[in-house]
Amino acid sequence: MKEIEVTEYKERVKNDSSILIIDVRECWEYDENNIGVTNYPLGELPQYLNKLPSNKDHEIIIHCESGRRSRQAAKYLTQQGYTKVSSIKGGLKAILLNS
Repeated sequence: MKEIEVTEYKERVKNDSSILIIDVRECWEYDENNIGVTNYPLGELPQYLNKLPSNKDHEIIIHCESGRRSRQAAKYLTQQGYTKVSSIKGGLKAILLNS
């Protein structure tokens, strides 16, 4: 699992539309403010494993509000065998600050 800066996140998604971006905040947080990506809350992430790409090398970028939960989610997905998992440093706050 690695952390990436918002600038790297923006560059990567700009150049590769196949990247899966997951927001691991709670549903109510997502409903209040989101950037239009998939929402799989951290506590429910194991239930969504079957919705993730079967290709364990598929790139996945995760964010939450500030970066703590996304690091936990990235670690979990890495433990499940996913090899290209990143967490956005600073989370949604950093994304919105750098928009």
